[in-house]
Amino acid sequence: MYWIVLIAGVALWWAAHLFKRVAPARRASIGDPGKGIIALVLVGSIVLMVIGYRGVDFVHVWLPPEFMIHINNLLMLIAIYLLSPAPKRGKLVSGMRHPMLTGFSLWAIAHLLVNGDVASILLFGGLLVWAIATARIINAAEPGWQRGPEGTLAKDAMFLVGSVVLLGVIGWVHNWLGVWPFPG
Repeated sequence: MYWIVLIAGVALWWAAHLFKRVAPARRASIGDPGKGIIALVLVGSIVLMVIGYRGVDFVHVWLPPEFMIHINNLLMLIAIYLLSPAPKRGKLVSGMRHPMLTGFSLWAIAHLLVNGDVASILLFGGLLVWAIATARIINAAEPGWQRGPEGTLAKDAMFLVGSVVLLGVIGWVHNWLGVWPFPG
């Protein structure tokens, strides 16, 4: 049963995010109230993913080497930075077209590197494929993209410090949930 809940959560995530791209006229027809509906569907998808992921039996596929924890944490720091406002306000990655989807992809890859079980492959692999597919769909639909204005290195530094702090908070939350994400 929990396997179905996990897969349904990932599928609902895909559906809610791709609705605007796959059925733009239908999405436009529901107007601004549609944003609230989509937000509720996304919250529901996250709830289903969490319940499914935590409820399934552990099915071992591979044992991640211990050094992957370091790679995971580095990728997580980069992912958090890309998910921050840095790409729009900073200088370092101001020319990147899909910083949030790239950050999301790095988040998924980082979690795949340190979790060698079927549920993790379904969850993080399914979300990774979603992020890559979404970037490709957007690129095909909007080929004339142009980069925005370049920000400052000071903003990059500010968002990097914020990303380090947020990584620590996320680590604390993971520890509270019973998973210590840092080596040692």
